[in-house]
Amino acid sequence: MTHARGGAADRPTGPTNHDLPEGALEPAELRAGDVRPGTEETTPVKPAEPPAKGRPTRISGTWVAVIAGLLVLVVLLIFILQNLDPATVRFFGAEGSLPLAIAMLFSAIGGATLVALIGGARILQLRKQARHLKR
Repeated sequence: MTHARGGAADRPTGPTNHDLPEGALEPAELRAGDVRPGTEETTPVKPAEPPAKGRPTRISGTWVAVIAGLLVLVVLLIFILQNLDPATVRFFGAEGSLPLAIAMLFSAIGGATLVALIGGARILQLRKQARHLKR
């Protein structure tokens, strides 16, 4: 099978440059990938990507936690030193006197312990359920 030059299959199907009035913009189908005699083929240049931001490491997370913990301890120490007035505390029939800030600190520790126990129980429950679903 031979192809004759100048046949209908070799002609462009869309408008060409000489079909447009001077100064008119070219249609998108001519601009996108159209190779015409006399034009240089150029490859598009990708814009420079910004440098990849490194993922945080465990060590950096640990340092952030240590610094945050130190700040909390400093604030807590200031609170304790400013609230040394004695307070009478009654709990399950026991009675005692200790500084107000220490009493509040013990109650906060008790609340945090309660939350940790409930959260730990829930985690164990979910792990057991995940193991059961895996089988």
